[in-house]
Amino acid sequence: MNSLFVLFLNLGGGEVVVILLVILLMFGGKGVPNIARALGKGIREFKDAANGIQKDVMQNTGGITNTIQEHIQEVKKEVDTLSDPK
Repeated sequence: MNSLFVLFLNLGGGEVVVILLVILLMFGGKGVPNIARALGKGIREFKDAANGIQKDVMQNTGGITNTIQEHIQEVKKEVDTLSDPK
């Protein structure tokens, strides 16, 4: 699967032109904008979903981060009191 993806990304300018010509011949001039519109909509929905997941993860881990910071501050205070000769 990964090798197929790498081969897909290794396209030159000529190959891209040939692919675009084949798409134009298959779907015609009126069909290409519809395909581009649908592709753009799909990419936008994917990005929105990814951003939503990222937002949920950040919200759910925010409490953990605060708890860890509080513990770090407590440990620093204990270290300071132990190293302070009184």
